Amino acid sequence: VQLQASGGGTVQTGDSLRLSCAASGRTFNSPVMAWFRQAPGKERDFVAAIAWSGGSTYADPVKGRFTISRDNARNMVYLQMESLKPADTAVYYCALRPQTVIRSDIRAYNYWGQGTLVTVSS
Repeated sequence: VQLQASGGGTVQTGDSLRLSCAASGRTFNSPVMAWFRQAPGKERDFVAAIAWSGGSTYADPVKGRFTISRDNARNMVYLQMESLKPADTAVYYCALRPQTVIRSDIRAYNYWGQGTLVTVSS
């Protein structure tokens, strides 16, 4: 499985940004897709995940500001980020879990994209 993330960039506090992730290669039955992020010098943290059915879950720091969505026909997953803050600055990674149940544990995800950098300036 190949995951290609895109859409990162440098924005100002309060701006919006949409990340995209394209999946290709091996297919799975109803996989979970997720976004994680890693700030400089910190561990990789869960951001949001979405099931094949569209059910989703979010990390507390992004609830109400970020929205995860997916297009199953196109094998795409998106992360719409609103009201961005400097604390959102990180490399964002998309990930695939070849199971149907959402998990926020990084160890539950087997496939990872290369990451896209989001920088939010104050």
